[in-house]
Amino acid sequence: MAVELLLEIGTEEIPSGYLNDALEELEKRALVKLRENRIKVDGGLSCYGTPRRLVLMGRGIAERQEDVEEEVTGPPKKVAFDQDGNPTKAAMGFAQRQGVSIDALEIKSTPKGEYLCVKRKIEGRPTLNILSQILPELIAEIPWPKSMRWGDIGFAFVRPIHWVLALLNGEVIPFEVAGIKSSNKTRGHRFMAPAEMEVSGLQDYLQKMKDAYVIIDGSERRKLVEAGANEEAKRIGGTPGLDPELVSTVANLVEYPVPFCGVFDEKFLHLPERVLITAMKEHQKYFAVHGSDGKLMASFVAISNTKAKDMDVVRKGNERVLRARLADADFFFREDRKRPLADRIEDLKEVIYQADLGTSYEKVERFTRLADWLAERICPEKREDVALACRLCKCDLVTYMVDEFPSLQGIMGEAYARLEGYPEEVCIAIREHYLPLRAGGELPQGEIGAVVGLADRMDTVVGCFAVGLEPTGTADPFALRRHALAILRILEDTKASIGLGQFTSKAMDLLKARISFDTETVHNKVMGFFRERYKQMMLRSGYASDEVEAVISADFERINQLKARIDALKRFATESEEFEGLALTFKRVRNILKKAEKSYQVNPGLFKEASESGLWNIYENCQADLAKAVDQGNYQMAFSLLMAFKEPVDRFFDEVEILTKESQALRENRLGMLQHIESLFLKVVDFSKFQI
Repeated sequence: MAVELLLEIGTEEIPSGYLNDALEELEKRALVKLRENRIKVDGGLSCYGTPRRLVLMGRGIAERQEDVEEEVTGPPKKVAFDQDGNPTKAAMGFAQRQGVSIDALEIKSTPKGEYLCVKRKIEGRPTLNILSQILPELIAEIPWPKSMRWGDIGFAFVRPIHWVLALLNGEVIPFEVAGIKSSNKTRGHRFMAPAEMEVSGLQDYLQKMKDAYVIIDGSERRKLVEAGANEEAKRIGGTPGLDPELVSTVANLVEYPVPFCGVFDEKFLHLPERVLITAMKEHQKYFAVHGSDGKLMASFVAISNTKAKDMDVVRKGNERVLRARLADADFFFREDRKRPLADRIEDLKEVIYQADLGTSYEKVERFTRLADWLAERICPEKREDVALACRLCKCDLVTYMVDEFPSLQGIMGEAYARLEGYPEEVCIAIREHYLPLRAGGELPQGEIGAVVGLADRMDTVVGCFAVGLEPTGTADPFALRRHALAILRILEDTKASIGLGQFTSKAMDLLKARISFDTETVHNKVMGFFRERYKQMMLRSGYASDEVEAVISADFERINQLKARIDALKRFATESEEFEGLALTFKRVRNILKKAEKSYQVNPGLFKEASESGLWNIYENCQADLAKAVDQGNYQMAFSLLMAFKEPVDRFFDEVEILTKESQALRENRLGMLQHIESLFLKVVDFSKFQI
C-alpha cells in the first residue's frame, strides 16, 4: 500500500538567500535516504519553503521496506565436512549462529573454491519505524552557509526550530530533534494566523496553510510578487523593474505577499538612475518604477509580509525609511563630486590589493602597461584613450558611494567621468571593463572596455598563480575561474588574434618588477588553467570532449580561432569517410615518435627510398598552403591538405624500416621527417585524442 509523507520544520526566519539551496538539498538527501533504506517512492518527493518553514512532501511512499534476501558465506566446504561427508564442528557452529538447521546450508562456488552459505529472507520493517530514525538525521544534515546554536541543546541549525510536523498517512512519526518532539501540529502566518492547529494529512495541511495566509510554494509566491508589482505600478502609470534576483529574494522574505506602492521626493531624481535603483534594491528590497517615457519615477513598489488593517501606515513607514536611505546617497554623491575622479588615483596607494602583489595603485600601474601592449595589437589608434580608461577605472573604489554600494563599482566611475566631460567611449569603458559580471553575462561592447578588462583580469590571474593563490577545490577567493572564463570569452569575441601564451608571458614580465617566481612553472600552470576553463566552457555548450581536446591539445594560442576549428573538425569527423583512416595514420606517427630521444633535423641527401623523398616533397609543398589556410580560418582546406599525407605516410611505414639499425644518421633522419609531419598536423588537430 502506498502512503503520503509530510514533514514540516518550523523555524525562526531563515535568510532569503539560504532557502532555495536548502530545499534542493533536502529533497535530494531525502530521496537518497529512502532509497538506501529500501523504501520505494512511486509518487516522487517535493520540497517547499517559506522564511518560517521547510516542507517535504512525498506521495506513493511504500508502507514497508522492500524484503531482501541475504546470503551469508560460511567456512570452506573442505573444512565444513569430513572425508565421509559428515558435518564438522565448523559447519554445525555456522548453522547454529545463523539460526538454521544443517539441512538448510548450501554449497556456493566462488573463485576461491566451494564454501558453505545460507540464504534467508529479511522482511522489510514498517516505513514509519524507519522514518523515526532517518528524519532526525535528515534534518541535521541539511547544509547551511552559516548555522547557529541556541539554548543548551548543542544542536546546530540555520535558525532555532520551534516545531516539527511529521506525518505518514496521518499518523505521527515519533522522533525528537533539537529538543523538539514531532507532532501533528503546525502554525500559520506569524501575524495573521499565529494559532497552533492540528493536521490530519497532506490535503488537510495544504488547505490549512492556504486558510492561514501561508503560500508554501516559492514559485507561486514569485508569480504573486510579479503580478502584484505590475498591478501596483500600472495603477500609477508605470512599469516595475522586475529584476529576477530581487523577485526571488522578496519571495523568500514573505509567506503572504502584499504589494503596495510608495513615493519619494522628486528632488532625488537628479541622482544617477542606478544609484536610486540600487538603494531601493539592496537596502529596502523595493522595485523601482519607470514611466511610459522610460525614465525613473519618484515611486516604488514594496512587498509586505502582512495584510495590515491600514496599509497607509505601512506605506508611510516605508517611505520614511527610504527617504533616509536616499538622503544618505545624495550626501555621498555630493561629497564625491567635490573631488575630480582622476585625483583619487593617489588614494589607491593606501589600498592593499594583496599583501604580496602590492597596492591597488601598483596593480593599476601594471595592467595599464599590459593594456597598452594589447591596444597596440587590437586598437592602436585608441592607445591614449585606453591609458586614460586604465587610470580612471579603479578610482571610484575609493568614493563614498561605492564604499556604501560595492555593486556600483564601475557604474559610479562612468557617471562621474561623464559629468567631468571625459570622452564618452572612455566613460563607458570604465563600466564595461568589469563585464562580463557572471558566466554567460554581457561582454564589453567597446574595444577600450574589452582591452582594459582583459589586462586587469590577466594581471589578477597571473599574480595569484605567482604567489600560490591558485584555486583549490571549491575555494577560489579571487574568483580566478570567473576571470579566466571572461578572458577566454572576450578573446573569442575579438577580431584581433591575440596569442594567449604571449599575453600571459607579457603579464608575467610586468609582474617580475614586483616579485620573483619561477617563470616556466607559473606559465605552464596558468595555461593549463585556461585550457581546462575553455574545455569546460565548450562542454557546457554541447561539444564532445574528444573534439575539444583534439583542437586545444594541438594549438591553444589563438582563442578566437578555436571554435571554428572545433566546428570544422566536427564536420570532418561526421561527414568524411576518410577521417578515421587519417586519424589512424597520425597515431602511427605519434606512436613511433615515442622512441625519439630528441628533435632531429632532416637531410634529403640521406634519402634511400622513393617513399622517403616522395613524402618529404609533399611536406615541403604543403607547409605554406597549410599555414595560409590556418591563418585565413579555412579549416576545411586545412583538413584536405592533411589528407594528402595519408597514403604517402602509410607507404613510408610499409616500405621503410624507420628504426633501422643500419645507420644512426639514417634512423634519426627518418624520425626527424616524422617529427616535422607531426608538427604540421598539430597546427590544426591532435588526432590522438580520438578513441579509434
